[in-house]
Amino acid sequence: MASLARSTPFAVGGYMLCSATLLISNKYAIYKVAAPSFILFSQLMGTAIVVKAFAAMGKIECDPLEKEKCKKFLPVALIFLATIFSNMKSLQYANVETFMVFRFSTPLVVSIADYLFLGRKLPSARSWACLFALLVGAFGYAITDSAFHFKGYTFCAVWYCIFCMDQIYLKHIVDTVKMQSTWGRVFYSNFLASVPLVFTFINDADEIAALKGMSFSAAIAVFVSVALGVGMSYFAWMAREALSAASFTVVGNICKIMTIGVNVLLWDKHASPIGV
Repeated sequence: MASLARSTPFAVGGYMLCSATLLISNKYAIYKVAAPSFILFSQLMGTAIVVKAFAAMGKIECDPLEKEKCKKFLPVALIFLATIFSNMKSLQYANVETFMVFRFSTPLVVSIADYLFLGRKLPSARSWACLFALLVGAFGYAITDSAFHFKGYTFCAVWYCIFCMDQIYLKHIVDTVKMQSTWGRVFYSNFLASVPLVFTFINDADEIAALKGMSFSAAIAVFVSVALGVGMSYFAWMAREALSAASFTVVGNICKIMTIGVNVLLWDKHASPIGV
């Protein structure tokens, strides 16, 4: 337990750093090569390959593929892909701030689910006050949203449910599925999620054309995003082991705070001044 406590700041710091830099890296990679599905596939499969390669060299420990573990990690992969899809659909119909408001209010539900399903303590009175303040802010935002779109809010609600389930189930996996190391979780989650993604770009003429014309600098951009993806996945699983599901959700929210400011500065596709 003491060792885990000492690793918590390292895990959280690494996760926050990778989360922030991966977002920038992904944006640049997509700018250089217009093949987002391929880039996501490269990150996931690339991470799995890197982990297996280092394990083969004896540098890290990684669990071999086993049927029983695959069964338990398959929902992790499916939930991840569902989260990505609903996230994309949310941003298709709603502005970034609308999505962020939903994101920032997730700790309220995750805290209750943490208590009901994982046996964690309920938040303190002060924490409840903060969580309800987020909820009030979310309702206030919805009322003042200058670009209210029913489909946007519907997909945000779908994403919200999937995301909250994801936070609880992944913590459950960490607590109940015994692995040799964190790298084993990284390998299983990335490998299983990457397989279905092959079919998202192999028949996409636009993505194939973009890949055929990929420059050396574009390939480097994709490589960097894969490298950051390895770090992101490792630190995320490490942080999930060290923190409660609710605490991990809060850390994730902190990583997103700057997104609203950047979005407001870059373009006009955002909420009204009151909503912001």
